Amino acid sequence: MVDYLKKILTSRVYDVAVESPLDVAPGLSGKTGNTVLLKREDLQRVFSFKLRGAYNKMANLPDAQRQRGVICASAGNHAQGTALAARKMGCKAVIAMPMTTPPVKIDAVKMHGGGNVEIVLHGESFSDTYEHAVKLMEERGLTFIHPFDDPDVIAGQGTVGMEILRQHSAPVHAVFVPVGGGGLIAGNAGERINLPDVGLFSDGTAVKLVGEETFRLCRQYVDEMVLVDTDDVCAAIKDVFLDTRSILEPAGALSVAGVKAYVGRAAKAGRPVKGETMVAVTSGANMNFDRLRFVAERADVGEDKEAVLAVTIPEERGSFRRFCELFGQRHVTEFNYRISDEREAHVFVGIEVQDREETAAIIQAFESNGYRTFDLTDDELGKMHLRYMVGGKSPYAGHEQLFRFIFPERPGALRKFLTSMAPNWNISLFNYRNHGADYGRVLVGIQVPDAEMEAFNRFLATLGYPYWNETDNPVYKLFL
Repeated sequence: MVDYLKKILTSRVYDVAVESPLDVAPGLSGKTGNTVLLKREDLQRVFSFKLRGAYNKMANLPDAQRQRGVICASAGNHAQGTALAARKMGCKAVIAMPMTTPPVKIDAVKMHGGGNVEIVLHGESFSDTYEHAVKLMEERGLTFIHPFDDPDVIAGQGTVGMEILRQHSAPVHAVFVPVGGGGLIAGNAGERINLPDVGLFSDGTAVKLVGEETFRLCRQYVDEMVLVDTDDVCAAIKDVFLDTRSILEPAGALSVAGVKAYVGRAAKAGRPVKGETMVAVTSGANMNFDRLRFVAERADVGEDKEAVLAVTIPEERGSFRRFCELFGQRHVTEFNYRISDEREAHVFVGIEVQDREETAAIIQAFESNGYRTFDLTDDELGKMHLRYMVGGKSPYAGHEQLFRFIFPERPGALRKFLTSMAPNWNISLFNYRNHGADYGRVLVGIQVPDAEMEAFNRFLATLGYPYWNETDNPVYKLFL
């Protein structure tokens, strides 16, 4: 049996790693009613804890074995740790990575490894890449540096726990750790489960089967597993950014999402957890920049701060204004509409809320005023696709003029904009999405008969908002 305590205490991780800070997260602490501490492994040289295990494993290899070269399979962070260790020790390393690995991680492997690494892209998940790496290992006589299922790797990662105990001597209610293959922790279903597929949003934990040794340890020591979804992770990334101004990758924010889910679940069960100390290991910050748009889009939904609704209103003049009056001073985050029927209009709307209870109250208010409403907050089709597809050409959009407007962005601003629009002309298209800027941008289609264009131009002159006439825009003619 491996003496893990001794291996952790004698690990050689500090040749490359630093003792990462254990920082209080004031925003998260206030939100959860507990003291939340962030173990900042995102501040390591490779922006992840993974260099600890990779370096410790390679440092414990015999010199002759190390000089023949090593190979690893990784979604990116273990690859960077292995590359850095190879460069530090002056040995060659083959780095096998999934085809889905973000470019930021591939580029980082090249930078950390320099001329000591060869990158091989193969497979769509870690498991596929792992099988290919094993073949290369056998063909070339290399030593495999496993990302999680190896005692020396486990011991290297275990120094994170040792540091937490050294940095915080008072009792800790729970430590939350992201789960991939089990380098820090592993799944606990009574047996190792080989998943048929894995989600790739959190690519750092996209592992189909946890390790044998990690599973054995976790079965003995892990108390509980907490499940979170993509929206929860996006909300957690935002929470950490607000507290630290650092941007975690999805896998790095899993532990924070777990803290929030754990506290929320306890509250709903009538057993609130308050006044405790909790540690979340922020395991990595190798974020693909292109993902930030998606994260921002979904963060408020994951926080239950945005209600996404489909509402049916009468297709008649003034109905938009009456509908928007029901928002009150709530912040409208999105508003999409395209005329498609003579009798009814279908509106896709996002509204800033405090919690799910407020969402239910808004729906009840809409319904009691005769507006049929569907809650799309948990509807993946609506959130991922339909919100961008509300539009198209319409046979009912005769005499349509298309305009872009800009107005000062503040709560109630969209309602004020709509109420300033004269009721004499029908709105046939409306597109608005809040992007956190000082000014809101709106695209509006307005049906104005030719005989009323002079009056309409006078109305535009007195409206008080900057605008651009897009009626002759070729994109509008093609698609709308």
